[in-house]
Amino acid sequence: MYSMLVQKIILLLALIGITSFMSVQADDAESQASDDSSEFSVMSALSEHNLHNLKDERWNFYSQGTYITSYKDAFPAAYTNLNGSTNSLTPNAERSFTATVTGYLGLKAWQGAEFYAAPEMVSELPLSGLKGLGGAIQNFELQKNGTESSTWYLPRAFYRQTLALGGTPVEMQSGAMQLGGSTTSRRFVFTGGLFSILDIFDKNTYAANLRQQFFNMAFMTNAAYDFAADARGYTTGFAGEFYFDEWAFRFARIAGPKDPNQLLTNLDLLNFYGDQIELEHQHKLFGQSGAVRILGYRNRENMGSWTDAIAAFKVDPTKNAVNCTGFNYDSLNASAPDLCWARKPNIKMGIGINMEQKVSEDLGLFFRGMVSDGKTEVFSYTSSDQSISLGAQIKGLRWGRTKDSVGIGYAESWISKGHVAYLNMGGIDGFIGDGKINYRSEKVMDIYYQFHAFQATWLSIDYQYIANPAYNADRGPVDMYSGRVHFEF
Repeated sequence: MYSMLVQKIILLLALIGITSFMSVQADDAESQASDDSSEFSVMSALSEHNLHNLKDERWNFYSQGTYITSYKDAFPAAYTNLNGSTNSLTPNAERSFTATVTGYLGLKAWQGAEFYAAPEMVSELPLSGLKGLGGAIQNFELQKNGTESSTWYLPRAFYRQTLALGGTPVEMQSGAMQLGGSTTSRRFVFTGGLFSILDIFDKNTYAANLRQQFFNMAFMTNAAYDFAADARGYTTGFAGEFYFDEWAFRFARIAGPKDPNQLLTNLDLLNFYGDQIELEHQHKLFGQSGAVRILGYRNRENMGSWTDAIAAFKVDPTKNAVNCTGFNYDSLNASAPDLCWARKPNIKMGIGINMEQKVSEDLGLFFRGMVSDGKTEVFSYTSSDQSISLGAQIKGLRWGRTKDSVGIGYAESWISKGHVAYLNMGGIDGFIGDGKINYRSEKVMDIYYQFHAFQATWLSIDYQYIANPAYNADRGPVDMYSGRVHFEF
């Protein structure tokens, strides 16, 4: 198994080398290019004609477009959707795609006050109905809950207020959801409205922006971070950030969905909510920048406990997956327990660490790890109760491609004993459930090459090797091949 994996990685690295060599021959001038700040944007074009001030913006507008196509090779499976359980990854070959277009509008009001809106379109076709993978969903855009037809929605519309508290001057670069201007190293920032909690928490230079970095969702944030959000990953609430030079402290209260992994959010923030706090320290190590972040979350949601669902079924076998009249995942397995019989107000907590370190001008490393209590169902994010991810991003300086990059990442997820017992009885959650389980941790290796094609446009190729999909050693491994086109203006 692993010898085949090594062979595929060698072939991919050879393809990367050929692509890099050809790109250098085709465009030797690229080796003299400056950093990414030279990329084309509407704002920079206006600035060049003295029609806009990037250093003190009253407004700005940016946009992005991303298309990702994926191919899953056929893989071995001892069984699929056993006894009517419905959440297996289909073992035959499949194709998948996502397409997104986003506009980012920022507007300055009174001193320190900013308003932002970001309408978005998504079109997608997931693998196996987005079932059968736990913490290693191969394309992070699939969380957007779209269809093959275009769907427009407004995921972000928020107010931000910054109070400068002294310290040294800090220049804020113009960008998507950030107006160019100046502030201080000591400040308080309040955000309220519609946004993604990942706009504020758990950032990482080398593994966070998956439209330009890794493809797999395991590298967007901690797979076990069950942050409160609707099915697309967005929420309503408020957050505060206090910056004190190299330190930052953040807190937030946000809304989760009324039903797990659904679009409708529960705005009763006094009774049902997701709370999170984060402490961050920026540092220099041997003259190179880095950061350490400690993140904790506590959700109070109307969610089911694995052990409660099992106990209800054992006492009364009619309390199974088929007979549930409340919210359920439409399992056809009448011999399995179901979380719908166990949902009530419950608490879920987790704590994690996020580290990044620049090693040289062209190399950066990252690590994330999180442990959630694993007592209750996954309510908003991936089917994972504990997770780690680590890897490296390498810029193309050494082969004359300053705006190209290579990423190599490894991620692993685990689920709790109660979660395993529930799945082994044929139960399903939002994403996984094969009918039974031969439990092993789910693992993914993700390797990508991002090629800067021309101004503001990047092409990427990606290979993923997923072992034990849905934590089941009776199925897999899975080979995934993907390509991506991404532009920003």
